[in-house]
Amino acid sequence: MVTPEASRKVRNVKRNRNVTVLVDIEQPTVKGVVIYGKAEVQYPLTREKYMSDAVSVFEKYMSKDEAERYAAGLFKVTRGVKIVVTPERMASFDTNKDETLRALAQG
Repeated sequence: MVTPEASRKVRNVKRNRNVTVLVDIEQPTVKGVVIYGKAEVQYPLTREKYMSDAVSVFEKYMSKDEAERYAAGLFKVTRGVKIVVTPERMASFDTNKDETLRALAQG
């Protein structure tokens, strides 16, 4: 993940490399993966690498032009770093596969 160097995430990883990452979605059902592993901070990111990584994330939430402008603006005010997680263990979940939870969600 790309983040500003001064972010809480970076301070946390510098203090303790053990991390848990949750990636989930809620529509139409709740499902996702939990990743347990070790993190490392990679920096500095060049402008080109920062822009490439940041725009690829921001494009999920806005147009490519908006994502490029937003990433360029962030790069002007902060130094970007990348946090890389090496997974040690993973667990996935899908509430749609649990009949009790599915019944509760349907009312």
